[in-house]
Amino acid sequence: MPGEEHLAPVTPLFGGRAHAAPAEPAEALGDTWHTTWTEPVADQPLAPDEVDAAADAESALVKRLRTRSLSEREARAFLRERELSVDVVEGIIEGMRRHGYLDDARLAEQLIHAGTTRKGQGRRAISQALAQRGIPRDVVDAALEALPDDDADRALEYARQKARTMRDLDRDVALRRLSGQLARRGYGAQALDAARRALDELSRPTRSGVRFE
Repeated sequence: MPGEEHLAPVTPLFGGRAHAAPAEPAEALGDTWHTTWTEPVADQPLAPDEVDAAADAESALVKRLRTRSLSEREARAFLRERELSVDVVEGIIEGMRRHGYLDDARLAEQLIHAGTTRKGQGRRAISQALAQRGIPRDVVDAALEALPDDDADRALEYARQKARTMRDLDRDVALRRLSGQLARRGYGAQALDAARRALDELSRPTRSGVRFE
């Protein structure tokens, strides 16, 4: 039916019933999403109960990935909650990494895009958000290096939007609130300057007079 998600079968590493993965996985993993896994994940054979536990954990993790991309650290923590051995956990992680189910660099790009386009965040806040998701420091640094050095422009754009909601406030109050909002979004040194410029623009004389005194 129109609008339904098209699913493709996935063969679990540990056997058992095949679960499903979306033809286009959550958060645009794109062509890296593969539909079958065949690699062994442990040097030593697993006992039947271990195979079942591993297959259930793998299936649950794939289901989680259908709705939200995870970092390797987040996926590893998810698997460890199911009391699997270290070898099994790392085997699943390696298989998912090899086939693109887990990709910290791609996740970093997605989070940066969301931070800059939807959340109005500055570089510092974005860096903290990536670190909180467990993305390694070197991956974070590489992703931020590719980000244009336009914090000042984005800070001013955000300040202009928010300043409109403060037109009835005393200027000092508006300046404190607006600069505080900008600072909390990671704009640091740009916060006060952007707030002042946005309020200055709003207070320029119009037909109805000056907005701030």
